[in-house]
Amino acid sequence: MTRVGVFGAGGRMGVTVCRAVADAPGLDLVAAVDPYHLGLDLRQVAGVNGGLQLQGDAAAFSAARVEVAVDFTVLEAARENVRWCAANGVHAVVGTTGFSDDDYAEFDAAFTTSNCVIAPNFAIGAVLMMRFAEMAAPYFDTAEIIELHHDGKVDAPSGTARTTAQRMAAASSVWGEDPTKDEVVAGTRGGRVDGIPIHAVRMRGMFAHQEVLLGTTGQTLSIRHDTFDRDCYMPGVLLAIKAVQDRPGVTRGLDQLLDL
Repeated sequence: MTRVGVFGAGGRMGVTVCRAVADAPGLDLVAAVDPYHLGLDLRQVAGVNGGLQLQGDAAAFSAARVEVAVDFTVLEAARENVRWCAANGVHAVVGTTGFSDDDYAEFDAAFTTSNCVIAPNFAIGAVLMMRFAEMAAPYFDTAEIIELHHDGKVDAPSGTARTTAQRMAAASSVWGEDPTKDEVVAGTRGGRVDGIPIHAVRMRGMFAHQEVLLGTTGQTLSIRHDTFDRDCYMPGVLLAIKAVQDRPGVTRGLDQLLDL
């Protein structure tokens, strides 16, 4: 049994992860940390048996002999959590987005006795969408990305949209010029990541959706992925928890675990 701890266990995503880990064969949920929900009994929020209570810091992971820590928090907290994992020889599975190149360089150097998987999206369908967009990029002249999320998402664009644009730009450096000469309302043409426009929608009733639009002479291609609840991420999270121990250093992206 792999001993698992969860950072941010009192949040919506953290609760979902706790429930998935507790129900998964071969995994044992032994610790949960969330300073904003200190002392909360996971039986009340996640239906987890055993009376596991939320603790205030990572010391609880040491006491519980956690082997793999899962982080779905916010960027500032995640940096410290990942650093703690590296310093204490604990494997890390991270779904928090926004890490800089400097962060990744630091993590690459730090993970010497344990490993880390960081992914902008753990939905397997979203990973495939990014891969398909990357494959299609060299065959089209223009591309834009529309990402749509619930109104509780505070950052824009999403980490998935940024990663998609970066991978498409790496696959093709030849794109048609934007014909817009007069942007009457600033920002109408979206923000750009490596030259590819991204449009971010925040709307009640949405969960997480992304569409990649590609066009060339006489044809267009639309690649779209839709998710409707947090359970969609759990197969990818569980895959990463089980795989991280055999992936030396820092692995970026779930696609690396799917051999895409």
